[in-house]
Amino acid sequence: MTKKLILIILLAAIAILFSLSLRRETSKTPTPPEENISVISETQKSGATDAVKAVTVVVASNLEIPWDIAFLPDGNMLVTERVGRLLLIDKTGLQRKIIFEQKKQHGEGGLLGVVLHPDFATNYFLYLYMTAESENGQTKNRVVRYRYENDGLKDERVIISDIPGATYHDGGRMEFGPDGMLYVTTGDATTGKIAQDKNSLGGKILRLKDDGGIPSDNPFGTAIYSYGHRNPQGLAWDEAGRLWETEHGPTGEGGICCRDEVNLIRAGTNYGWPTIRGLESKTGMQTPKLNSGTSEAWAPASALYFQGSLFFGGLKGEALYEAVLDGENVTKLKTHFKGKFGRIRSIRLGPDGMFYLTTSNRDGRGSPTTDDDRIIRVNPELL
Repeated sequence: MTKKLILIILLAAIAILFSLSLRRETSKTPTPPEENISVISETQKSGATDAVKAVTVVVASNLEIPWDIAFLPDGNMLVTERVGRLLLIDKTGLQRKIIFEQKKQHGEGGLLGVVLHPDFATNYFLYLYMTAESENGQTKNRVVRYRYENDGLKDERVIISDIPGATYHDGGRMEFGPDGMLYVTTGDATTGKIAQDKNSLGGKILRLKDDGGIPSDNPFGTAIYSYGHRNPQGLAWDEAGRLWETEHGPTGEGGICCRDEVNLIRAGTNYGWPTIRGLESKTGMQTPKLNSGTSEAWAPASALYFQGSLFFGGLKGEALYEAVLDGENVTKLKTHFKGKFGRIRSIRLGPDGMFYLTTSNRDGRGSPTTDDDRIIRVNPELL
């Protein structure tokens, strides 16, 4: 064999090895440090601006920290702004009207969740989660029911009060479950130990009748449904009636970062905060189905179940996340719109079958553009 032929064979072998190595590198999928779950980055053509434009439409802009959305029967939107305003925005996004205004905001508190009664078409009840000062000057959260009439609110009724409040960790998400009960998330108000205290409403998921009464089958004979939560932000039920929750993990407490959570919620269960975090375990405490690990934060701020997946907005992660479910487990985590819109808070399913996202770039932790904050309509079939 000539030297020339040997050289050709060696060069060919090197080229093949290089190609295989490159293929292995480009096919690697990052995995959260504590999870054996595949992570897929940007499902709709990462970096392709045209693809993002085809999937999304900005419905409303120049809002101030829009926290939640409720759709009226005519398709118009009720939108809470954390600074204390409830807006009526028409389906085109071009017309808006302030129909309620709270005079004082408290850090991450303020006017947070809004939800309509399941029988809104006949009773016109809506519910607001808000932060206010109590008579002794303490910051407290409460749920208030109103009757919506002539683009205004009447017949105020406090459904539950004395929920601990603070500058941070105020919870605030509300949903009616398939059982007709009202579920409410509350934060630990930066005092972790109250999440383990069943005499406190802080750091809990609450379950109430529509008038504030206590359901007879609640696990502790009180409003508490589950406990050991830090700052739960999203609730959603799958087609089997299972309740899923998203929750902010620690951002420095005890020198520990991240570990944001996706939990499967069961009545009477202790979800561990502040005793355990992430996949730490202890008898009598439940670990999450998914957590972000110790080096990445999502700051999950909502939840929506849709066609086998749990979608949630990410504030710190600046993305729309999709946790693909298989029964009681998460099998994949997909990331949509990473860095495209900044901090994404709420996700709601509109009557038109589209997703509606709210941004939170004016909350003091983002980099707002001239038209922030926004409500963005997303076609889920194109994700």
